[in-house]
Amino acid sequence: MNFRTPISIAKTAHPIDYNSKIISIGSCFAENMAKKFDYFKFQNTTNPFGIIFNSVSIEKIVRRVVEQHFFTESDIFLHNDLWHCYEIHSELSNSNKEELLQSLNQIITATHDYLTHSTHIIITYGTSWIYRNIQSEQIVANCHKVPQKQFTKELLPVSEIENSIQNTVQLIQKLNPDINFIFTVSPVRHIKDGFIENQLSKAHLFSAIHQVLKIHNSQFTTLTYFPSYEIMMDELRDYRFYAEDMLHPNQVAIDFIWKLFIDSNIALESVSVMQEVEEIQKGLNHRSFNPESEQHLKFLSKLHQKIDILKSKFPQFKF
Repeated sequence: MNFRTPISIAKTAHPIDYNSKIISIGSCFAENMAKKFDYFKFQNTTNPFGIIFNSVSIEKIVRRVVEQHFFTESDIFLHNDLWHCYEIHSELSNSNKEELLQSLNQIITATHDYLTHSTHIIITYGTSWIYRNIQSEQIVANCHKVPQKQFTKELLPVSEIENSIQNTVQLIQKLNPDINFIFTVSPVRHIKDGFIENQLSKAHLFSAIHQVLKIHNSQFTTLTYFPSYEIMMDELRDYRFYAEDMLHPNQVAIDFIWKLFIDSNIALESVSVMQEVEEIQKGLNHRSFNPESEQHLKFLSKLHQKIDILKSKFPQFKF
């Protein structure tokens, strides 16, 4: 008997290999996948402006990068002794106003350069629920613990999400017409919005993404979809695959989703290199009971030989 409902995922026509340059943006699940890319030494950069959940905020920050629209004092504000920006995650907030602006604008320049030369972009949408600042009437990426009375909470309609995704694609293609897009919906459930509301939110994302895919596929462009959410909900239909909060995928689930991503989106010739990288990573993480022993010193010597051989083939690798 088969106790699972395996999801069939088509092999992409534009796989990722070790010459690829990947940029990942979006929800916290984007960070989970990016850690895998980093572990296996792919050329990857992730969420340069921090975690962003909704499509409008992703579009807004992409527009800044593509058009090199730099931040000014009018884009930031002081709250709880820190300078913040509603377009970015609070992890980038700073106690010094000038340092914050300088840092954000340096990120714009660096991301513009990286995006120009990227081969793949992975965009992970988390929710259709947004918070709109009442005073500015602008959708924010992060509320920065500003009192909730200063915001209204809204569910973005499918049409607005679709338009936002379409704008994001066009902006990026304007800068880099050859880039490949991989869209996915985060498997993290946002039940603080409510159980029914979470399902509605995800449904709006699915509808919008697939409408954009339908439009672009008819034009033979390189937009694909990876079913992270569907794998979690249908193939890993059990709470043993969740973290303690019962909302986020645990490491077993992340590893399983990553394995399916490898099968569908990583070039076959790169898989053997990934195995070599993992062997080295495990060796580097090994802790000997007797670090000065002859046996351990021989182990380290062989390990560094493997690293040197691999770096001769891939000079960008850093262990």
